[in-house]
Amino acid sequence: MSGEGQGHGDDARSRTAHLAFASLLENNAEDLFERAPCGYLFTLMDGQIVKANRTLLEWLARSREEVVGRMRFADLLTVGGKLYHETHYAPLLRLQGEVNGIALELKAADGTRLPVLVTSTVMTDNEEHPLMVRTTVTDARDRRAYETELLRAREEAEHERERIQRLATTLQRTLVPPHLSAPPGLDVAAHYHIASHDEVSGDFYDLFPLTVGGTWGLFLGDVCGKGAGAAALTSLARYTLRAASVYDPDPVAVLKNLNTVLNTEDYEKDPRFATVLFGTLTPQPGGYSATLASGGHPNALLLRADGTAEFVPTPGGQLIGVLAEPEIATTTVQLSAGDTLLLYTDGLTEAHTSAGSRDRYGDEALLDFANVLAPSTAEDTVTALAELLDVFGEGLDDDTALMTLGVPPGKGGAPA
Repeated sequence: MSGEGQGHGDDARSRTAHLAFASLLENNAEDLFERAPCGYLFTLMDGQIVKANRTLLEWLARSREEVVGRMRFADLLTVGGKLYHETHYAPLLRLQGEVNGIALELKAADGTRLPVLVTSTVMTDNEEHPLMVRTTVTDARDRRAYETELLRAREEAEHERERIQRLATTLQRTLVPPHLSAPPGLDVAAHYHIASHDEVSGDFYDLFPLTVGGTWGLFLGDVCGKGAGAAALTSLARYTLRAASVYDPDPVAVLKNLNTVLNTEDYEKDPRFATVLFGTLTPQPGGYSATLASGGHPNALLLRADGTAEFVPTPGGQLIGVLAEPEIATTTVQLSAGDTLLLYTDGLTEAHTSAGSRDRYGDEALLDFANVLAPSTAEDTVTALAELLDVFGEGLDDDTALMTLGVPPGKGGAPA
């Protein structure tokens, strides 16, 4: 065979190969259209279906003869889908020329619903005249199942959170008395501000008689930590304080008894400490004498009848439950007509002045507030401070307990 003849032979084989490849490619393209992992359909501008692939027809359990040339796109939709198609989908498609990722439901031949995501594009001629609509339909059953499961899990989480909040709130209420009885000749008010409804904090207070018609005991404190551990520690502290004060009402003795109960050898693994202000109230002519002892607690604040305010320093004041023998001493203050004594936990002074701010409210700001407020009754003092706590909003990240005791102005206080 000559070289020229061989060259013609190679060209013929090449043309044959190209034709075979083109035919194979055309067949594969058609097969890709028919068996694509998504549904394809073409409709005229009035919605009549002129072509649909096998994937979509199998989803709908319909034959090509049933659909092509006999049905419109809207006929494949559920009742709600048809309404949405007419009022939103079709107008938006005409206006924009395309719509993307619209969630609809197709109705199969047996009536079952198929959740899908639909994307449509208007095809035009060279002069931009609309000819037909090409629509891609994506099966969203797995997505719908995932969304349903996600919604169910979210609802369960919300129910669980509500249950925990109710439990925390109920438990928190058991840690403070629902109502404080007032000693004769004294007005008493209290307030508990919850920073978070999701967990229990450890603030506590109480006021109770120690002798018939005579001395009363009072305390206000804050244990370490939050949650169930703090609740258990709070309950232990409250009952220990009451029991110890009945045995020996001396404030120093009461706090030392509590310190013995809380102090443990395994402190690093089981820290059990608290700040506590314990005191006794003894009736005096024209008012009361208050003897206070502090275990690392913020000083009480006295609002005088003359319009001044001052902290009541308590010497010593080491944390209860940390040291085997903490230093504790007492101080005594006289409450006369128009005077009000304020006890509070550090959630008040440690509050951030605004959400995200590093600035704390602090002792000086509280003293300035009291100087403006004085003279004030027990109820008015608690009301004003409760409003202040609300102003802090998210800046208040710790619970706060307030308790006030005031001798009514002009009433002479306790009976002599």
